[in-house]
Amino acid sequence: IRLTSSLNVDIPQPTYEFARGDTSVIPCNFKPQNANNPSVIITWTAHPDNPDDGDIIIETCYYNAGSVQEDVSDAYIGRASVQANIPLGQAPLTLKSLTSQDSRVYQCDVKIPGDKQGKLSDTTTLVVLVAPSKPNCAIQGTAEFYQNINLTCRSDEGMPPPTYKWQSYDVGNNARPNPAKSTDVNGVLSLYNISQDTSGYYICTSTNKIRSATCNLTLSVMPPSMKIGSTAGIIGGCAAAVLLLIVVIICCCCRKKKNSEEYEEG
Repeated sequence: IRLTSSLNVDIPQPTYEFARGDTSVIPCNFKPQNANNPSVIITWTAHPDNPDDGDIIIETCYYNAGSVQEDVSDAYIGRASVQANIPLGQAPLTLKSLTSQDSRVYQCDVKIPGDKQGKLSDTTTLVVLVAPSKPNCAIQGTAEFYQNINLTCRSDEGMPPPTYKWQSYDVGNNARPNPAKSTDVNGVLSLYNISQDTSGYYICTSTNKIRSATCNLTLSVMPPSMKIGSTAGIIGGCAAAVLLLIVVIICCCCRKKKNSEEYEEG
């Protein structure tokens, strides 16, 4: 009696992670019911962004009588290849120059005439990791005594999304704990009732599982400044006082001269 098993297609891992720009290799192993198969068709597809759209065909390999013919879709020419080894039951997909758009679900399908039972396909998820871009640091609010301000930090890119941490340094560039009255949440360092002691050098580090990037800023907390309107009022008041003084002096001089003339005539 000959015992046979049905076709089994297997991708070993549910998820594969590679950095952007790298080359990924996703294995696909298959074990047919019969050891010798004159014809095998292997197709690698990717799931679309919109579920209503059809699967994206990457490459199809046709094995017939010992020879393999590859048919790569136009969008993947030069980037995708399947190094099929039919006797060993291997059909790994290689993708070069990965981009963020390559992050999606991939599927390996194996078709063998007369072998239609079992697990005919398997899927996996490719995650393209992106290092955090250099974050942008900024000050929100007025850096004056007794004010509340926010120091913000944000990277435009990063997959998985980066986490943020602020580090404070005094004016002598010595590391110090963040002020007691502060919160550091998702890239925003909130500083409350700031004073001269809050001044210093602040560095934000944006980090994910690939690497990290930093930005920095200098915070100088100053005494409250006079408003433009108040300053203008003071200047205007001073000018009016000077003008009034000049008028008074002129009047006094004229009066004195008039009195002198009257005295001489008398």
